Amino acid sequence: MNSKKQVVVRAVTTPRLMDDFIRLPQVLYKDSACYVPLPGIVERGDFNEAKNPSLQSCKVKLFTAYLDGECVGRVAGIINFRANSKWKQQAVRFSRIEFINDADVAEALLSAVEQWGRSEGMTEVYGPLGFNDFDKEGMLLSDFDRPSSMNEIYNPPYYPTLIASLGYEKAADWVHIRVKVPTEVPDKYARVARLCRERYGLRVRKINNHDIIEGGYGRRIFQLLNDAYSPLFGFIEFTEAEITLFINEYIRIIDKQLITVVENAEGDIVGVAITMGSLTEGLRRAGGKLWPLGWLWLLRSLKFKHEDTVEMLLIAVRPDYQLKGVNALFFDDLIPIYISYGFKWAETGPQLETNVRELRQWDTLSPEFIKRRRCWKKHL
Repeated sequence: MNSKKQVVVRAVTTPRLMDDFIRLPQVLYKDSACYVPLPGIVERGDFNEAKNPSLQSCKVKLFTAYLDGECVGRVAGIINFRANSKWKQQAVRFSRIEFINDADVAEALLSAVEQWGRSEGMTEVYGPLGFNDFDKEGMLLSDFDRPSSMNEIYNPPYYPTLIASLGYEKAADWVHIRVKVPTEVPDKYARVARLCRERYGLRVRKINNHDIIEGGYGRRIFQLLNDAYSPLFGFIEFTEAEITLFINEYIRIIDKQLITVVENAEGDIVGVAITMGSLTEGLRRAGGKLWPLGWLWLLRSLKFKHEDTVEMLLIAVRPDYQLKGVNALFFDDLIPIYISYGFKWAETGPQLETNVRELRQWDTLSPEFIKRRRCWKKHL
């Protein structure tokens, strides 16, 4: 496929093209102080059916773009059949998009996804969206000078400018919330937490790996997430295979003191907050490689010398317990732990700007709304 500048786009069908796909971000962001590289082995696993159960319900096609023989762009096209069924769409998603500051390269990459989508019967395109809601999503629109994290997309300012010029428009926006960890639990949270215990019989439970695996708490937590997040933009419920993967590879390695489960008097889980110390500096020092020494930097951030920020990966409350103050129990439990760990800041992942109920829970902590990001859409 050719565009005005003889941009050559190739479908990734060989190990060499796959190497170009995986390595491109390291080339584009080699001088960036904000980009956080993931180990290449992690991203390769995303496209390996034996390692990524989400591929069971997705069709994927990868593309790389070249100018004068040099790799200058990449993109993944994803057709998520479960998402299309739930949201009654015929949509192709674009994901993992990276390109130099060149309109022709951006156009060639997205045209490749669009043409593939049309050939598969799709009528619209959305992105950046991934395989599931634990995948990175949303193109950065602001705060390009702030460090990223392992769980979010980073891109330079020219990305949204070029995407908009190609006829894409807003589908949804997210923001992140950043707060300073207080020196003690605010009175409001302590008071509401006490009322929740007295009025609704709620209690905080700290869990361990035995609880998560043998005790069934891992699956119960994901059942709660499926219920709580179901109405949110683009969400698709996690499958049993995905849940098993997330439990075994992610939940088990998180410091359990940074996870808070709230139960009612019957022992049902009605809320969960999963947080972890930032790995941003560890990943940057590892430089996208686990070997020979990259894993030591990650272990240092996880176990021995915490970075100054805690990442609030997710907070979920069962729908029938929302607006009853459950979030106060999370903060009442976690803030003293954050203080003891030496965390100075807490930052959420992407929060939908339309989810006012979720955003307002932070008011007591004088939140800063940062890193606006967007899912784009276009009719084909």
